[in-house]
Amino acid sequence: MATIDDELLQEAQRLITARTDGRYHTTAAAARAGDGSIVTGVNVFHFTGGPCVELVVIGTAAAQGAGALTQIVAVADEGRGILAPCGRCRQVLVDLFPAIQVVIWTGSEARAVPIADLLPWPNAWNPDVGTVPFHE
Repeated sequence: MATIDDELLQEAQRLITARTDGRYHTTAAAARAGDGSIVTGVNVFHFTGGPCVELVVIGTAAAQGAGALTQIVAVADEGRGILAPCGRCRQVLVDLFPAIQVVIWTGSEARAVPIADLLPWPNAWNPDVGTVPFHE
């Protein structure tokens, strides 16, 4: 089990407190990039779908040229605490950052775990050939 980057958790909590509107922006996330910077974002909820907060952070990191993400945490508004990524976000995280640590709430404590623990048998996506089996 990896050490939780407390600065990330504090930054995500600060952001959701500052930016939540209870309707369109209900979760915030912070991630540590390989260059040491912190990248943050809020979700965009819409009835047609919308990007989860983890996807917003990934896009922001790419736009800023931050490099590979090493740890990410998402928190919800109204005191709901740490949120684990949904299935789609787990797949994206394992595809783009297979070594990333994800902070989750176990019901009794926060833990930083490898993304592979949250998605042990992912599809391996290759942009040149599409989705291929992860294990042969």
